[in-house]
Amino acid sequence: MAEKGSSTAPLLFRRRSSSEMKNKSASVSSSLLPAFGTVVDDGDLHLKRNVIAPYDRRYRWWQTFLVGLVIYSAWASILELTFDKAANGVLLFIDLVVDFFFAIDIILTFFVAYFDTSNFVLVDDHLKIAFRYVTRFWLFMDVASTIPFPLINKILIGEWHTGQVFGLLNLLRLWRLHRVGELFKRLEKDIRFSYFWTRLLKLICVTLFAVHSAGCFYYWLAARHKPSKHTWIGRLIGDFKQKGVWHGYTCSIYWSIVTLTSVGYGEFYSMNEGEKIFNSIYMLFNMGLIAYIIGNITNLVVQSVVKTFAMRDSINEVMRYASKNQLPEGMREQMLAHMQLKFNTAELQQEKVLKDLPKAIRSSIAQHLFWKTVEKTYLFQGVSDDFLSQLVSEMKAEYFPPRFEIILQNEIPTDFYILVSGAVDMVTYKNGTEQFLSNLESADMAGEIGVIFNIPQPFAVRTKRLSQVIRISHHQFKQMVQSESGDGKIIIANFMEYLKGIEKDMLQELPFLTELLADQNVQPTAQNEEKQNRETMDSTYGNPTGTSNTSDPSLSAGTIRVIIYGYHPSKKTMSGDRFGKLIYLPNSIADLFNLAEKKLGKRGSTILMADGSEVEDLSSLRENDHLFIV
Repeated sequence: MAEKGSSTAPLLFRRRSSSEMKNKSASVSSSLLPAFGTVVDDGDLHLKRNVIAPYDRRYRWWQTFLVGLVIYSAWASILELTFDKAANGVLLFIDLVVDFFFAIDIILTFFVAYFDTSNFVLVDDHLKIAFRYVTRFWLFMDVASTIPFPLINKILIGEWHTGQVFGLLNLLRLWRLHRVGELFKRLEKDIRFSYFWTRLLKLICVTLFAVHSAGCFYYWLAARHKPSKHTWIGRLIGDFKQKGVWHGYTCSIYWSIVTLTSVGYGEFYSMNEGEKIFNSIYMLFNMGLIAYIIGNITNLVVQSVVKTFAMRDSINEVMRYASKNQLPEGMREQMLAHMQLKFNTAELQQEKVLKDLPKAIRSSIAQHLFWKTVEKTYLFQGVSDDFLSQLVSEMKAEYFPPRFEIILQNEIPTDFYILVSGAVDMVTYKNGTEQFLSNLESADMAGEIGVIFNIPQPFAVRTKRLSQVIRISHHQFKQMVQSESGDGKIIIANFMEYLKGIEKDMLQELPFLTELLADQNVQPTAQNEEKQNRETMDSTYGNPTGTSNTSDPSLSAGTIRVIIYGYHPSKKTMSGDRFGKLIYLPNSIADLFNLAEKKLGKRGSTILMADGSEVEDLSSLRENDHLFIV
């Protein structure tokens, strides 16, 4: 049991260490994804005995070690085919050690679980694992590329033979290169490594392998041709076969690089038909390789600046639109500042970052970021954690540049805002003159008066510097308050307490608050206290059915609040009574005329709705209706 009064919010978004998150992400980013409900954690797996999980950390390190051996095998197998001296040296014994490690891997493969893509489960049955490995092409190629043919010849005949036959059989080791491709595929998806440098390293490896292979095969053609002086290297070096391995390998790599880059200095060129054919094939291959490299490099460079191009295009479109429509300079500056801010805060925009995530994750992130700020606001002090959790989950985060009007005066109250960081001013405009009212800082609210009373926003709200705000819509807030009556009463009490301490300048802009606060000062009897609170909540936030929350299905006039005006609905007034007076609806039309005379200072004879229709029966009225007494 948690302690009484302690917040349950931290339980909703337990933070993980960065290393733990990276390990989880690395596991998920691999080519092997676990089934739904399977946690990628070695401690939580329940596999059969002597079965290895394919994403086990130790097994992954073993696979990475084998990739290093694959790179050696690919280099040495082609080199040993080309140079007999290299095949008779120390490389022969290194090859035996490498083959031993790959033989161990063949045995381990019979104990590694595999991911069945047909039903998305991890198969750990020994018979199924063995049958899958034996019946596929992998086992045959793994065994063929691992057999130490020179050692077998030594055991059977008693001599080490490293002729052309054994050299060609060693080329079977190139089958192991598929492990390198799988490694790069996994690294490209691993967020711990830069995609740019991973892709660039892959291109370099492909280029070096192509250069090495072409140079060695070109030397192999020259070494097998007779007479040797009619070859590309024998024309300049007559005794090139007696030279060392390093000398011949250097000449071969030099020729391969010069040909790949299309430089062609002319020192080495084809001297026989075999070399000409190979040269032609190699140059055609080079055309495709260069196109592949240039295309990938271009794609990597363009991806790094694509956001800058998009920002510049957006700004140019905005400026063309402003010039075409002859917008004022101040409005152009606001548009430009907004576009630049949108680009600079692209990584911080909540909507773009979280739109593809599940709702539960979005809610947890929103609570982690904004829970403390919302909890400090005056309107939500004392509400339950459940209500606060729902509220924060529905809020949207936005950034606004300096001197940007978040709320316009007299606009429709669709949202209210909570300031997270920055500072804003609350101002009003009278006869074209701006009047400063108050300054808002972190955890302060703006726009809630217009939303709660369902009236046009009485004040304008403008940023002083770069500010981050969170907002919630009127309809979402009303639905949550209606479903949580207890929290709704607390919110009403907080709001009324705030109105009692409102500044005089702001109170002058809301003349109907004087009567509202005067009515609240009349203490209700104990019998009617609960009913009064319920009526206040209904009249403030509305009721979708148009009825009060009493047990009586009929609509009682004394439980409804309406706003009355002393002018015709078609008349536009700039006086202080443009907001009207908030009153409880009397039981009769005569009482309504008497109350209107008292509140508005003049007696009327007709009751009109906002659309000009005349009211003849008070029972047809609903909460928050606007009545015009003329």
